[in-house]
Amino acid sequence: MNHDLDVIAARLDDAARMAQAIPQLPEALTIDEAYDVQAKSLQRRYDRGERRIGMKMGFTSRAKMIQMGVHDMIWGRLTDRMLVEAGVPLSRARFVHPRVEPEIAFLLKAPLSGRIDPMTAMAAVAAVAPALEIIDSRYQNFKFSLTDVVADNSSSASLVIGPWADPKGDLSNLGMLLEIDGVARQCGSSAAILGNPVFSLVAAARLVAERGERLSAGDIVMAGGATAAEALQPGMYVKLSVERLGSASLSVAE
Repeated sequence: MNHDLDVIAARLDDAARMAQAIPQLPEALTIDEAYDVQAKSLQRRYDRGERRIGMKMGFTSRAKMIQMGVHDMIWGRLTDRMLVEAGVPLSRARFVHPRVEPEIAFLLKAPLSGRIDPMTAMAAVAAVAPALEIIDSRYQNFKFSLTDVVADNSSSASLVIGPWADPKGDLSNLGMLLEIDGVARQCGSSAAILGNPVFSLVAAARLVAERGERLSAGDIVMAGGATAAEALQPGMYVKLSVERLGSASLSVAE
């Protein structure tokens, strides 16, 4: 069946822009069509002046797969408007039903594309950092199919990046603690991200290449959630501490 992908992209873009939940897509999209919708939806943002700054990986941890009931790795695009400035409270009104998850971020100094090995991937990395991703499905009740979520930019909404650190050293089993208002809510390890976050970067290069794209120097790559996500509420203070890398934090405006 032929679907009007531009119409679907506009529907999703409007839902994100106005922070209004919509029903699951009535159209039964293929995975290729879902990525086409994602690209068209993001192009609308670029046309409004947003700039692409990288990409995020999704469903890279067992906890996330269990939480969302899916088993496929997915990816989405990041723009400069999604990046939260340090110390600036996050407005809850920008989102439908936001959740936060602890991640590792990579900053690239060289392009990556196609099938590569971990050594090649890390050679292109300028720095790594603790990071928080705010995910926000635009679908009612946070209910969606695999193609629904891909079309919706893989639920990407905002990100907070902690201090960038030297990428040298083992990233495979770094302790990660997510606290909300000073109380530990999620405790995990970077090993939950495909066994080692570098494997997420390897997968990212392959997945974007399948869409005829590449990761560029200067791009940020979010490796995926290491634990289940936590719902965000007004007045919350969230802090992620990552062994050896430092911390990243955000506050939600009252």
